[in-house]
Amino acid sequence: MSEKIWLGGIYIKEEGGYEIILKSLNHYKNRLKTLNDSPELKDSAAMFASVLNQQARKTVPKINEVIVKIHDGLEDIQVMNDLQEEKQFLEKALTCYESDIHKAEDTGHEYFVNLVGDMLRAREDLRTIRTALEKIRNFSE
Repeated sequence: MSEKIWLGGIYIKEEGGYEIILKSLNHYKNRLKTLNDSPELKDSAAMFASVLNQQARKTVPKINEVIVKIHDGLEDIQVMNDLQEEKQFLEKALTCYESDIHKAEDTGHEYFVNLVGDMLRAREDLRTIRTALEKIRNFSE
């Protein structure tokens, strides 16, 4: 019986998926670093905000580690295959970026618009995010 191959690694390395994933990871990191400015956090209870900030401080170094793994994986396929362990984390970064694009479009809130940046480019990224999410969830049969 053959071992299943993670198609997400092929997408990231060979199909250029690393670009949207790196962009999403950097967005996710910026989101966590500016959490105190988030309108969602300002509406929550002070105690809840402190827990979120504590989690954010723990998550930022993890994002940096994954970014390094992706860069290393572009040179070494084994490192790219090891990224499979980060699949859920990659999904979280992609969905965070996707969600913030929608929030920027739907609410026009300055926080989300500034966080997302170039809205024209971000709208184009939505299709790429969907593709990335599909690809990193897939394995060979």
